[in-house]
Amino acid sequence: MQRRDFLKSASVGAVAAGLALPARAETASPAIKWRMASSFPKSLDTIYGGAETLARRVAELTDGRFEIRVFAGGELVPPFGVLDAVQQNTIECGHTASYYYYGKNKALALETTWPFGLNTRQMTAWVHEGGGMELLRSMFAEYGIVQFPGGSTGAQMGGWFRKEVKSLADLQGLKIRIPGFGAEIFSRMGAVPQSLPGGEIYPALERGAIDAAEWTVPYDDEKLGFQKVAKYYYYPGWWEPGTHLVFYVNKAQWESLPATYRAAFEVASREAHLMMLAAYDAKNPPVLQRLMRDGAELRRFPDDVLLKAYEIAQQIYAEESAVNPTFKTLYESMLAFQQSSDAWWNVAESSMANFMRAVQRRK
Repeated sequence: MQRRDFLKSASVGAVAAGLALPARAETASPAIKWRMASSFPKSLDTIYGGAETLARRVAELTDGRFEIRVFAGGELVPPFGVLDAVQQNTIECGHTASYYYYGKNKALALETTWPFGLNTRQMTAWVHEGGGMELLRSMFAEYGIVQFPGGSTGAQMGGWFRKEVKSLADLQGLKIRIPGFGAEIFSRMGAVPQSLPGGEIYPALERGAIDAAEWTVPYDDEKLGFQKVAKYYYYPGWWEPGTHLVFYVNKAQWESLPATYRAAFEVASREAHLMMLAAYDAKNPPVLQRLMRDGAELRRFPDDVLLKAYEIAQQIYAEESAVNPTFKTLYESMLAFQQSSDAWWNVAESSMANFMRAVQRRK
């Protein structure tokens, strides 16, 4: 028998006898490195940390083959330049807040929050179970972006003021740092809104370039030191009742990823979203108590301010809906969801919370 015939017969016999031949090695998953630009400084460990959480979990879920390096606001692109950078494929992905791009399209701001709108749990429910994700994806497709929930601060505070606001009259000429719809509403109430990144707010307050500033919640506000240069801490943050952050991914880059990497990114984004909110819910209560103990004076916005702000907000929504079909579609979907959800919250969540507050006040 020829040698090659013998080897062929032996191989066939081995398989027939149930002896497995060595498997052909599968092609290894590709090594991919992305850059993520954040809109936030590293000093804000919780909000900036949302991007770090996503990057760490993506690496863990892909055995280190998919690496995302996070850069703080200003390191790669300006804090308010993230959307443009992702759209133009200057960077593969970003972590930001969509209401920073209010000037491009007011509908973008709805992805973050809107005055007197959905709270955080309602917003999350609308995105994942109320048809919101599909509507948002349709909007962001126009910018060549695929978006994912990127964390939440929950309901925010109303900001730091150097002087008391006792009525609407005290807003006349007030220079306040505030973005998005809140800025437009304050402007119509006579204030002078300013748009500043987080790292520029403290010096502006300190030197009197602005009279007031809103940022996020007690934990972050304390880190930025606003209590040192403005005494009065107002609530509620009616313009941000459930603020969501967002991860932007360039659409072409997203579509080029292996399916397993896309799944890892999506799972990691959901974890980052959940863990950011959990962190803020745990950190804010003790910090608020400490701020008040150290001299901050907690104040509720006067009723005339709240009522006027609500009235103006409805006017803005009607005006924008009349000229912006994308805004109209998103807003009407969110509003319908809110009205249904509020009825349930009134029966369950709110009634229980009101009872517990009443009981605690008796102690």
